Amino acid sequence: MASKQVGRSGLVANAAQDLQAAILEFFGTVTFLTLAFGGVQASAFEARAQGIPSFSVDRVMYISLSFGLSLLVSTWLFFRVTGGLFNPNVSLALLITGVIGPLRFVLYCIAQLVGGIVAAALVLALTPGSLQSNTYPGPGVNPAQAVFIEAFITAALCLAVLMLAAEKHNATPFAPVGIGLTLLACHLFAVNFTGAGMNTARSFGPAAVTGFPYGTQWIYWVGPGIGSLVASTFYVALKQYKYWTLNPGADETDVMQSPPNPVSKVASRRSQSRGSRTRNSQETRSNGILEQDLSNTNGSGYPNNNPV
Repeated sequence: MASKQVGRSGLVANAAQDLQAAILEFFGTVTFLTLAFGGVQASAFEARAQGIPSFSVDRVMYISLSFGLSLLVSTWLFFRVTGGLFNPNVSLALLITGVIGPLRFVLYCIAQLVGGIVAAALVLALTPGSLQSNTYPGPGVNPAQAVFIEAFITAALCLAVLMLAAEKHNATPFAPVGIGLTLLACHLFAVNFTGAGMNTARSFGPAAVTGFPYGTQWIYWVGPGIGSLVASTFYVALKQYKYWTLNPGADETDVMQSPPNPVSKVASRRSQSRGSRTRNSQETRSNGILEQDLSNTNGSGYPNNNPV
């Protein structure tokens, strides 16, 4: 009976921590997506003012940088607090791999989805014009293509989180940099094709605020969900086959473990070669002298005085 009470108290304690973490995850998600949606809104405002096409390279770069840098900053701020996930699909990958438990997963997903709605509403209220952050397939992109693009870029993001943040190594404190750069690179690829959702909360928030104007919201649930499963499976396979044995010392910081100077290595080989040749010549001369002595003594150790 006492063990049951301890188990229940431990469960309640974990639930309280999970709830606190979820509340802070909500604020982190709002911070990230408000900055990112604000960048999209600013690019649209400038495009209207200057007559820039919607799919110009400048706009794509502006949007990509807005999302990448917003995630980098927000993740670094909340990394040691909640993990800085801000994404139900990343949360799903961490659940599958056992990094977080089911209760925290559910609470995080709720916090992230609500955070996406609040961020979209804030940007709509604070900036002029209609909200420009909705995601939908670009011209000529069919739903199947959109799903697989979303799956691919979401898998890349989830794998970055698993390998840089969940896996502990010397570069773990700098995981937000790699994760933010991954998001930036994926946006450079996918903004024109799908809007680069790769985060169900990111796509759901603007859609909910604007009344779901496109009938393709399901793409941004199915595609990223597949991406989470793919990334988790690949990560588990890497762990199963002990990936760290394939390239040992990759995160070593001891300078003495660095490769030797190639010039010194070549010089060392030459000196060893010279030393070997010198020893061989000395041995040859010694053998010659010994043979001469033996011939003079006829092998008996006494001088050969036989005149014949």
